[in-house]
Amino acid sequence: MRLTKFGHACVRIEHAQGAVLIDPGMFSGPEVVAGVNALLITHEHADHFTEGQVRAAVEANPGLRVYTNSSVARQLEGIGTKVTAVGDGDAFDLDGLPVTVHGEWHAEIHPDIPRIPNVGFLLGARAFHPGDALTVPPDTVDTLLLPLGAPWLRAGELVDYLRDARPRQAVAIHEATLSEAGQAIHGRLLGPQGPGTGGVEYRTLAAGESLEIA
Repeated sequence: MRLTKFGHACVRIEHAQGAVLIDPGMFSGPEVVAGVNALLITHEHADHFTEGQVRAAVEANPGLRVYTNSSVARQLEGIGTKVTAVGDGDAFDLDGLPVTVHGEWHAEIHPDIPRIPNVGFLLGARAFHPGDALTVPPDTVDTLLLPLGAPWLRAGELVDYLRDARPRQAVAIHEATLSEAGQAIHGRLLGPQGPGTGGVEYRTLAAGESLEIA
């Protein structure tokens, strides 16, 4: 499997039989959907999902499939059988790539702000994208996509999340809300100079940069 990082929370996963794109939102251009077999969408916030972009992608590629939570699926009514609503505990297959679904809710931003549905996707039992939550995958994974900066997030929570999840490596996503200096500060906390994350390798990728997933 090969992972390519795009804007903010958007990543592409290539496997032997195709490619999957997760969370193409307002920080990712329409070109990122080219050549993929499926879209996985964790939740409805615009930095993860823009309705017009998804509808245009499905129109341009009749074979494209979309898997997301029920709230997003309702916003895509009219696309029909191309959209499948999934929830915690579900499993499906994408051209030989097994995918399981974990989590139910977006992390709390503030008690006065209603929470929305959010699902995480585990691909091939090796790479996990939690969306906007710190859902711990059910088993140890090779690569954890790690939300770096958000209104709902503290840096100390990331340290504890890595200790609980214990991936081989963590790849930073969801960093558009942080300046370069802020990203560097987070990197020091999550790397070997920080309070300790159990030996997890912390990595950042530039837009368009790729890495192999073991």
